Amino acid sequence: MSYLLHIDSSSLGTASVSRQVADSFRDAWTGEVVHRDLAASPVPHLSAAGVTARVTDPSEHTAEQAAAAAVQKELVAEFLGASAYLFTVPLYNLTMPSVFKAWLDQVIIVGRTINPTGVAPSAGRPAVVISARGGGYGPGTPKHGMDFLVPTLESVLGDPGYLGLAVTTITPELTKAPVVPAIAHLIPAHEASLADAHEQARAQAEKISQQIAA
Repeated sequence: MSYLLHIDSSSLGTASVSRQVADSFRDAWTGEVVHRDLAASPVPHLSAAGVTARVTDPSEHTAEQAAAAAVQKELVAEFLGASAYLFTVPLYNLTMPSVFKAWLDQVIIVGRTINPTGVAPSAGRPAVVISARGGGYGPGTPKHGMDFLVPTLESVLGDPGYLGLAVTTITPELTKAPVVPAIAHLIPAHEASLADAHEQARAQAEKISQQIAA
């Protein structure tokens, strides 16, 4: 284990706030980085061949199962080879981008990356999730309780029955305030949230870099 695995999933390229905050993390990171941009090069969604390949002897794989298994093998090796993780996952329609869900479904495999009766191979490794969102979803906001991304990711990535990562989540909010007149009065709150997100990202990168180097 010697690198940070950075998984990007925003469709907006350099205009993405999630990616911009991730850049602050990367700027403060001192080690090697393996970057996979799912928006530019999406992985296939999990198919019947991909599911059945997991429980079929490789010598009996069909051509479709063999191809699906090869994709999973590459992604799992890349995941397990990392010592830390950075996930750029903006909130799309109250949940995660479909390209990120496809990646999760390819990587989460019983007996390889998760161990329901024991400890996952990646258990305890640090991970940072950066998730920008156009509105506000915290306590007291009209949309409180409608964020179905962060709770899901914190469970799938962090629960001991799944990947068991040590997850920290950073959520720059109100990114639509500068472009939607109806919420323009929230621009100061957006700017404060964004500044705090950049600061948190840099601090996490420095902390995790030192942790891994120790």
